[in-house]
Amino acid sequence: MAHRDPPGIIAPHIPADAYRRAEATGQPVVIVVHTTDQSGRPLRNYLFPLAIAGAGAMGVFGLVAAFVALLDFAAHTAIAIGSVAGPLGIGGITLRLARPKH
Repeated sequence: MAHRDPPGIIAPHIPADAYRRAEATGQPVVIVVHTTDQSGRPLRNYLFPLAIAGAGAMGVFGLVAAFVALLDFAAHTAIAIGSVAGPLGIGGITLRLARPKH
């Protein structure tokens, strides 16, 4: 009789002598698989929403940082223009953008 390995993915868990004895005599092989029920939700059910929330929070922080940098740049630009331009006059109304340095 030719040697054959047990079929399926359970094959490594069946003792070889029991499988060969059952194969030779024609007896059925009874496989008992012990499982435990999970008491709670698996961790991967929590990780995906947390990853999405973390990515969203980092995006919002980046957006706020970009907005603050833009406001800082605009303020420095306005100060530079105001200090160089001096008083502006439109239609008889004069507006001083910066105080003169005396």
